[in-house]
Amino acid sequence: MRDKTIAIFIFLLLAAEGCKNAQDYRREADATSKAYLSAYQEQVTGKVEEFDIETPADTLRRRLMLDQQLRVNDPASFGIRDIPTNRYWRAGDRLLPGGTDESLAVWSGGTNALEIGLVDAVRIAAYNSPAYKARKESLFRTALAMDLEDDTFRTIFSSTLSSSLSVNRDPSERRAVANHSVSHDESGRLQLSRKFRNGIRVTGSIMANLAGMLTGDTRTAWGSSADLSISIPLLRGSGELVNTESLTQAQRDFVYAVRDFEQYKRTFICQIESAYLSLVLAKRQQQNQDEAFRRVIRSTRRSYRMSEASRMSQSQFEQAHQSELSSKASWIASCQNYEATKDSFKMTLGLPPDARIEPRENDLAALESYVADFVDLEVAPYDMGKDDEQGRIVLEDPDSVDDGDLKARTDRAIEIAFSNRLDFVSSRDAVEDAQRKLLVAEDALRAEVTLGASAANFADTVGPSSRRSGVDHGRLHPRDYSLNPLLTVDLPIERRSERNSYRNALISVEVAVRAYQQAEDELKSTIRSDMRAMSQTKDNLLIQYLAMNLAERRVRNQEILLQAGRADMTVMLEAQDSLVSAKNSLYAAMVNYKNQELALQRDLGLLEVSVNGTWKEADLVALGVVEKGRKGKRE
Repeated sequence: MRDKTIAIFIFLLLAAEGCKNAQDYRREADATSKAYLSAYQEQVTGKVEEFDIETPADTLRRRLMLDQQLRVNDPASFGIRDIPTNRYWRAGDRLLPGGTDESLAVWSGGTNALEIGLVDAVRIAAYNSPAYKARKESLFRTALAMDLEDDTFRTIFSSTLSSSLSVNRDPSERRAVANHSVSHDESGRLQLSRKFRNGIRVTGSIMANLAGMLTGDTRTAWGSSADLSISIPLLRGSGELVNTESLTQAQRDFVYAVRDFEQYKRTFICQIESAYLSLVLAKRQQQNQDEAFRRVIRSTRRSYRMSEASRMSQSQFEQAHQSELSSKASWIASCQNYEATKDSFKMTLGLPPDARIEPRENDLAALESYVADFVDLEVAPYDMGKDDEQGRIVLEDPDSVDDGDLKARTDRAIEIAFSNRLDFVSSRDAVEDAQRKLLVAEDALRAEVTLGASAANFADTVGPSSRRSGVDHGRLHPRDYSLNPLLTVDLPIERRSERNSYRNALISVEVAVRAYQQAEDELKSTIRSDMRAMSQTKDNLLIQYLAMNLAERRVRNQEILLQAGRADMTVMLEAQDSLVSAKNSLYAAMVNYKNQELALQRDLGLLEVSVNGTWKEADLVALGVVEKGRKGKRE
């Protein structure tokens, strides 16, 4: 009876293990990966974020394509849930997510263009950008790989259930109809194994003929057996450091992957912000060119009337007409450039290029207000400057990262980057990885002495040739066992491969140290370049603001002279072209300054970015990295 109970238990255990379907395994894998992600996110960043890789049922891309009636070639363009069922795909058999992505909050439906701002653009990209999704999926895959490595030191249960059917003919029977025998065999095996961190490995298993034990059929051999084995390394291969190296490296790699993803999020924010501001700039340049074209048309019409009244020469009117044609060509080019920039921007967000979107007008005003601290200047009279004793013009050197206040701020920025750049921390940890692998390689040079033992217990078995009465079929007896001790010794006589591995490991330490030195130098070079660029873009912003003011003054003066009939058309046209160029250069300088400031925060590791596309910038002035804006007069 006891044997039948054991058999029933083994059978139910095997059956339960086989009852999981694909979705059960999927849920289990998702739960495991998210648990790893949460644990390592908290370890690296001190916070935990909800991490989903599935595309929601309804996305902004899908809604735009439906509402704006965009052209599509296949239902897959709408999303995974819209793929029709075929012989390879049945959506109902998969766990497909529901709900909508958060970026849909900006869309009210209809066929009108979608108006978005910078914050909206980043949120949309976080849910729709293929590049961003790919990075999240890569991190999720790393978590799955981590789970396999972490499984090394768990107690592993495995089970097998086999069934066989055989038909035998007895050749000794000489009859007209041959005598056949049919036998059916079902056996189950339950095994567990465990490897300990010090290298000891234990394996045990129980096997039983389930069909015979449950039915009591003695026509075929049946019984049960149990075995247990243990292996204990004493020299080479012993110790926690050697045996956990694979797991340790997997854990470190996962930490590096989380750090890299955090830095990628900062880079992603900068890319989207740069793309959005480039779109805003292209729109503003198109508007500037539009104003310039209208201004040139008005000037040409005025010059035509003055020419008709003999107040201006025909050649000057023709020169104005030629300038109008040139301005028209520039205006058309600016319109086409804006459309091309908009298509590129939509692709960056992960939206269809034919979707109708527009940037918000007030974002440019917000940018102008942001940089107002640096351009709120009054244009002072021209200053002749000073010459030296030899009469040579004296030039004031620009700020240098190797001298003065900019050097102090640069040193402070490098110090912040060393502390906050998580990917840079990984380069230092890689040196420790190489050192640890060197110790593992040294261990492989030692002699191998392994102590092992195996024990087995077999039950009585009964077959057709041995039908004894009163035999306790299939029962394990404590006295019926075998014990086999084992001692394995491998002296370090032939260690050529291990010797070369050790030498390579020592070289790898040198390589890791050089890689760290290079990473440190590159980080310092990047920060120095950022600080120079910040200083240059600020000075350029001031210069372009003054240039625009001068260009506006020239145009106003020439328009007054033109009304009085005393203007030179060549000078007038040059002044108008200079104004357009100055306005475009000023707005480009504004965008460059904002982009460079965000790039500096990215390279310092100061941007706080969520996985869903929200971010928080640091106060660089309070940190002593950027000086306050300079107001007042400037010569």
